[in-house]
This record gives sequence, structure tokens and C-alpha cells, in this order.
Amino acid sequence: MLHYESHVPRGARDGAPLLVLLHGRGSDERDLMGLVPHLPAGLVVVSPRAPFSGIPWGYGPGWAWYRFLGRNRPEPASFEESQRSLGDFLRELPERLPVKPGPLVLGGFSQGGTMSLAHALRNPGTVPAVLNFSGFLADHPTVSATPETVKGTRIFWGHGTEDPQIPIALAVEGRAALRAAGADLEAHDYPMGHSIEAEELADAVRWAGWESADATK
Repeated sequence: MLHYESHVPRGARDGAPLLVLLHGRGSDERDLMGLVPHLPAGLVVVSPRAPFSGIPWGYGPGWAWYRFLGRNRPEPASFEESQRSLGDFLRELPERLPVKPGPLVLGGFSQGGTMSLAHALRNPGTVPAVLNFSGFLADHPTVSATPETVKGTRIFWGHGTEDPQIPIALAVEGRAALRAAGADLEAHDYPMGHSIEAEELADAVRWAGWESADATK
């Protein structure tokens, strides 16, 4: 089981919306928990730590989901191991929470967005909604956008037009593949670099239907 941070609202009841957020390269499980004050109060939010130390790969003192090979290519073995770990985590998580969560929204930033989208495509129909903040569609043997793999999953993809880490061209390319497969995709571009900003987060909350989320009712 991956180490994780969690936020469960006071008075939360069964059926509370569940958001699982995956951090980016060189970060940790605390990073995206900083979004909690800017999200509707009723969400159960969980953020796991990636399984690999970023130090050997030059990513600093944080953690990573895979070794990055360039463009949209994760190193196959580390990516596969993290995908297996993520799948195990998501299966075990409901038993570790104090309430029975509602439908899952899986999302993340950068590597976390890439991992989230890939997990949904690798496990068709198991993830109702994906938030991809500045990630890409991974070039990996187990990840493909087809009518079968996109079925049953709504996707939000936000990206910065000035992103120096994952260029907007990769977002255009990945979105085109998803649309060609018939994906339920909402895409937004923002005049920003490699980050999550207030307008993007507000769009994601609206898209997810969380504006009035209340886990205590």
C-alpha cells in the first residue's frame, strides 16, 4: 500500500465524493493536498506518494512515478510497476477510509496526470472521471486510446500554452487521439506554464459537478 495523505470532511457520510490526486515528478503526497482549501468542502481527498525516489534520476529529493525518457515516453518498467502499485492502492483504499466513498475521480499534475489517464485507459470502465492537469498520453505498450478503452470515462484535460516541461503540442496530440477514439473529453488551454492555476481548478470543479458537494448530507 502506497503511503498517502488524506482529508475527510468532518461529519462525512457514505457516498461522499472521492478525489484521488497524484503528484508530479520530484514532489510528494503533501503537494497537491494544498489544493484542498480551494476545493468544495464536501470532498474526500487522498494523495498517495509515488513509489520511486527521484534522486537517482535527478529529480531532486521528492518522488516519481516513472523515469522520464523524453517527449511522451515513460521508461516502460518503472511505469508498469507504478501502474500496478496504483491499481493495488485504489482497490484497497475504500477499506481504509472511515466512510464508504462515492464515485472516484482520479487525477493529478504532470506525471500524476499522465498516470491517471493511463490507469483509466488500462482499466476500461473502472474510473468514471479523470483530471489530467498538464500531463500527456503515455507512449507505452499498455496504453492506447480506442473506443473500448475510453468507454465509461469522462476526461478533463487542462494545459498551459507556455508549458516548458510538457509542451502544449503534446496536449494537442494526446487530445486528438482521445477524440478520435470517441472519448468524452473536455479540454482547456490556459496562458500559463507548468502549473495549476485558479481558473483551471474552477473549470475542473464545474466539470466534475462538485460546486455544491456536501459530504455530510
